[in-house]
Amino acid sequence: MNKSYSTKKMLSLLLALTMLLSTAACGRTDDTPKTSGQSQADASSQAPEASSPGGASQNTETFLPDASQDPEASVPGDASQTPGTSASHSAPASSEPAPGAEQPEYEVQYPVTLTDQAGREVTLASQPKRLVSGYYISTSLLIALNLEDNIVGIEAKADSRPIYKLSAPALLDLPNVGSAKEFDLEGCAALEPDLVILPIKLKSAAETLTELGFPVLLVNPETQEMLTETIHLIAKATNTEAQAQALLDFTAAQEERLSGLLDTANSPTVYLAGNSSLLSTAGNAMYQSDLIRRAGGINAAAEITDAYWAEIDYERLLHWNPDYIILASDAAYTVEDVLTDPNLADCAAVAEGNVYQMPGKAESWDSPVPGSILGIVWLSGILHPDLCPETDNEAIINEYYENFYGFLYSEN
Repeated sequence: MNKSYSTKKMLSLLLALTMLLSTAACGRTDDTPKTSGQSQADASSQAPEASSPGGASQNTETFLPDASQDPEASVPGDASQTPGTSASHSAPASSEPAPGAEQPEYEVQYPVTLTDQAGREVTLASQPKRLVSGYYISTSLLIALNLEDNIVGIEAKADSRPIYKLSAPALLDLPNVGSAKEFDLEGCAALEPDLVILPIKLKSAAETLTELGFPVLLVNPETQEMLTETIHLIAKATNTEAQAQALLDFTAAQEERLSGLLDTANSPTVYLAGNSSLLSTAGNAMYQSDLIRRAGGINAAAEITDAYWAEIDYERLLHWNPDYIILASDAAYTVEDVLTDPNLADCAAVAEGNVYQMPGKAESWDSPVPGSILGIVWLSGILHPDLCPETDNEAIINEYYENFYGFLYSEN
């Protein structure tokens, strides 16, 4: 009886030992380092755990308007749209990644607090899905950031913007919320937006909407630096920083290319005429003056300090005697009108036939729109055709619109 008992006891011990060894073998880890091809599940197991919603701290950021905010950041390979795809680009990334998933480099963590270009702090509890844009520059940017499907309301006179018809025609059927002169507060609120983007002139409307519980970002892209700030600000708010970086990288690459090409070139004087009149021009404080400089020219009206379009007379224009006259893209007069104007017979630009109009069949490149670098590219070809040939510039323009707006410029 004792022998039987001892045998059973021995078998039990052996069984337990076998199970223990088996369990240890299944749970054994491999000490060999992971290769770059490790699975997402393996990679995510090494990532820090995200805090639970109840314990999440608010991500507060005072927005920095510096184009070099993250100069070393690498852009993911799929940041820009593949050439030839439709205008409805890839869907915005979700703001709520799966538990334990590896966090993308540009992933925004909500809630987030931003400082807009009016100095107001704006907090977004979650990634905004319903967007209202009351400004054509921010609307164009939202399209470039692949957010056209999230727009539920748009500025007035949207049908006058060719870029919408070419890249996101559905926007033309959306409710309009008015303009800076006459904004529709009630109509905007009725759209129940998660985020409203307005020009800085509508600060009063922004305050009212904020009181009603609608977050509003005020933007003021009046210079290249402020445009870059606007892009960073809206991208941060909408969790589209990777796409925004691709857009900024494109601009930076063209600026660097032109800087190298034009470094030792002579700089002709350029008079940029406004849309309402030939005798309306942009002084040194305006975006258009920077456009001329970066295209390898000198603003003939640089002595003007006004921050808005200034009115001059023929005598002053003849005194400046510019080498080139460039008409605004939406000018109410023509190149022929200028060339045949008897008051300008002695002007160097007219005598040499150097009068051109900035293209505008997609958008106004002579204003601070996201694609304003294309105005610089085009003008560099006018001022320095030997250094910046037209064929090269056409390829650059096509690349931009194909990547960020889903259409080929040369075919439209």
